[in-house]
Amino acid sequence: MKALVLLQPGRLAIEEREAPEPGPGEVQVRIVNGGICGSDIHYFLHGGFGTVRMRSPMVLGHEIAGIVERVGAGVTAVREGQRVAVNPSLPCGKCGYCRAGAERQCSDMRFMGSAMRVPHVDGGFRELVVCTQAQAVPVGDAISLAEAAVCEPLSVCLHAVDQAPELSGKRVLVSGFGPIGALTLLAARQAGAEEIAVADIAAGPLALAETLGASAVHDVSDPAALDAKKADRGAFDVVFECAGHPSSVQQAIEVTKPGGTIVQVGMLPDMVQLALNPLVTKEIAYKGTFRFDREFNRAAELIGGRTIDVRPIISDTFSYREAAAAFASAQDRRKSIKVMLDFA
Repeated sequence: MKALVLLQPGRLAIEEREAPEPGPGEVQVRIVNGGICGSDIHYFLHGGFGTVRMRSPMVLGHEIAGIVERVGAGVTAVREGQRVAVNPSLPCGKCGYCRAGAERQCSDMRFMGSAMRVPHVDGGFRELVVCTQAQAVPVGDAISLAEAAVCEPLSVCLHAVDQAPELSGKRVLVSGFGPIGALTLLAARQAGAEEIAVADIAAGPLALAETLGASAVHDVSDPAALDAKKADRGAFDVVFECAGHPSSVQQAIEVTKPGGTIVQVGMLPDMVQLALNPLVTKEIAYKGTFRFDREFNRAAELIGGRTIDVRPIISDTFSYREAAAAFASAQDRRKSIKVMLDFA
């Protein structure tokens, strides 16, 4: 098979690799589409993020979908020829977190396209992937496999929405409108939010937010853009902070109502300086959210039936042979939200 390998930051190569064979309980999936994630871009540009760094070449990609090519002994959940989204998480199932039902916190997680372990866990930017039958989640025949590849990031956003209180009838702000912000808007709407405003610093994402039905958009490249929402100690019941920037967190604290909730979706630097007294005096709940668990299967159902239509966030599709151009496009926030690779 062919695999798209990150040799070192900024240097991608297509290599011939031995095709992985499915063992008992496993399936071999021929990958058709893979979405470029923000973490893939961090690996491509910097060799990692935070303390996580590449120590050897690796295959990126964890937003993937394809067609079941072969099944191993004992597989009953899927069949050859079935179209599936691949869940990139493989928790150990044995540690205390897994036994408690919090598999996303697994002490021995194997996550596709990650350098957190040594040797690294290769991702899905290759022609063939082997996974457990539970990781191969059917998506039906009504959608494209590019849409199916959005199951992973939508799962992240469904889990984020689950960290908030009941959203029915609530006023919500999504701060930061990249792929995760856009999918958080769709997930919050599906959860019944009455109004969903969006804040970002770029015109392209804000235009997409309007297309997706945001009740209002705020260009926060102007520091005064949300001043009206700070009146009377805040305007929003729930803020999803998706930008991962300290200034966006500070703004979220200022525009959240007393008794409201901020869900921290974007990853922040390890050390940030914030004015936190309003968080205390307004009794705001500040919650983190990380990856997903059972939301992946729910995402497959919602996308597969187009209850949540992810087509508007797919900006462009490139052949994996044009990976350099695809990664360049994915970094251009003026025109790109979700860029897909095509392995067909």
